[in-house]
Amino acid sequence: MSILSQITPLEIALAVLTVGAVETLLCRFAPATMVGPEGWLLRRDLA
Repeated sequence: MSILSQITPLEIALAVLTVGAVETLLCRFAPATMVGPEGWLLRRDLA
C-alpha cells in the first residue's frame, strides 16, 4: 500500500484547518515588519 492511499479526507481537512488557523494567528500577532505589506514572511494587508 502506498503512503498516499493511507491519507484520509479527515486528515486533509484537519491539515487545511490547521494551516488556516496558524496563518490567521500569525497575521494577527506577528509584527507588521514580518507579515505586513512589505513583510518578508507574508505579504498581506493587515488593515
